[in-house]
Amino acid sequence: MLRVFLLILPLLTGLAQAAPHTILQRPLELDTGSGVLHGTLLLPQSPTPVPVALLIAGSGPTDRDGNNPNGGHNDSLKRLAQVLAKHGIASLRYDKRGVARSLAAAPREEDLSLEAYVADAAAWGQLLRADPRFAQLTLIGHSEGALVASLAAEPAGAQALVAIAGSARPIDQVLREQLEGRLPAPLYAYALLVIDRLKAGERQPVVPDALQVLLRPSVQPYLISLFRQDPVAAFAHLRIPTLILQGRNDMQIGVADAEALKAAKPDSQLVLVDGMNHMLRIAPADKARQLASYNDPSLPLARLLSEQIIRFIQQRP
Repeated sequence: MLRVFLLILPLLTGLAQAAPHTILQRPLELDTGSGVLHGTLLLPQSPTPVPVALLIAGSGPTDRDGNNPNGGHNDSLKRLAQVLAKHGIASLRYDKRGVARSLAAAPREEDLSLEAYVADAAAWGQLLRADPRFAQLTLIGHSEGALVASLAAEPAGAQALVAIAGSARPIDQVLREQLEGRLPAPLYAYALLVIDRLKAGERQPVVPDALQVLLRPSVQPYLISLFRQDPVAAFAHLRIPTLILQGRNDMQIGVADAEALKAAKPDSQLVLVDGMNHMLRIAPADKARQLASYNDPSLPLARLLSEQIIRFIQQRP
C-alpha cells in the first residue's frame, strides 16, 4: 500500500508564525535567443542566500499568475508565490512563450512545442542557479507544468521538485477520458480519430467546429509533441527529492495519478489534500459550486498545500 504523508502533528512554530520579511518584486526577462520571456521575481530580503522556487504554469494560455482566459481568473500561482515569500522563499513565475507578455516569443500557435517549454524552464532554472542571491532551486509545476518540471529538472540543475496535480498518464489518455460522455457519440468518435492521428505524429487538417477549441489544426503540432511524452517515465527518471501534492476534489486530475507517480518514484513524499480542487482551493465536490472557484482570486489557497511546500523546501540543506 502506498504511504500517504498527512499532516498529523501541530505546525512548527516557524511555519505557523512566519517572521516578517521585506519582499522585493521585480520584473525579470530571459532572452532565449528565439524570443524574450517575461517573469516576476519575489525576493525576500536576506543577508544570506535564500531558497528559490521556479513556478511552472499548466496547459494552454495560462499565464504566470495561474490565470487562463478560457479557464478563469484565480491567481493560484501568484498567491503561492506570495505565501512562499512570507516564509523567506524567493520565487520566479513567468509567462510561457506565446502567452501574455511572452506572446512575441511565439506569435504563431503552430510554432509551440512541449520541448520548447521544457528548454525555457531549464534556461530560467540555470539563470536562477547562477544568481548568488539564491541557495537551492526547487521546480514547482502545476498540472501540465508538473510534466514540464520533470523534464526540465536535470538541465535546470534543480535540487528538488514539487508536482501539483500532475497527470501520470500520457495526456492523450486524459483527453480521451475528459471528452467521453461530454460529446455526442458521432463527435466523440471523430475526436478519438483525430487524437489517434496526433498520437501517431500525423496532423488532421479537417476538424469540426465543435472540436476547434481543443483540436484545431494550429494547436496540433503542440499536441503531437505533448502526446509523445510519458509523465510516469519522466518522473521516475528524477534523482532529486520530490513532493507530490494532489487534491481529493480535483475534477481534472485524480488521486490515482498521484499514486502512480509515487509508485514510479517510491522515495517521493505524497500528500493528498482533502477538499482541494485543481485551482488549489478548498471547494465542494459539486461541479457547479467548484467551478466558481476557478474565477475567484480572493479564495485562500488550501492551507495544507502551502504548509507542505514550505516544509519541503525549508528542510533542504
